[in-house]
Amino acid sequence: MTHRFKTRLEQAHARGNYDALLDLIPYAKLIGIECTRLGDELLFRLPASKDNIGNPILPALHGGVIAGFMELSAALHLLVFTGAPGLPKIIDFSLDYLRAGQFRDTYAKCQVWRQGRRVANVAITAWQSTAVEPIATARAHFKIEEPGCS
Repeated sequence: MTHRFKTRLEQAHARGNYDALLDLIPYAKLIGIECTRLGDELLFRLPASKDNIGNPILPALHGGVIAGFMELSAALHLLVFTGAPGLPKIIDFSLDYLRAGQFRDTYAKCQVWRQGRRVANVAITAWQSTAVEPIATARAHFKIEEPGCS
């Protein structure tokens, strides 16, 4: 983890605002990811953007944008809540598309199912209208650095 990234992460924790951290991640900036802390949880938002449309006839979000949004949300969730000294690295990502992502804001929440010394398992749910009607669910496994190894 670079010194600049670590500094921004510490500032984000202190302020509860993750915009400066997201600015360091080119893909997050490209698709427009936003992050808000709600107590002990993070809520990720992908604002509606014409640049993220895959099927202009419906219009529907590109499946790759939904997947990237969910994977990045999980990685950021781990970075914020595990105290790992470095960026988590994706090992495996399994995604189930449940319904089309319409042209409107999309939200995601993550839950760490298991965290060991080297690997963490995260569940991600993405929705648009209501959290009980997800558009996609995913499971991700990340390699995380052990404290003292950075």
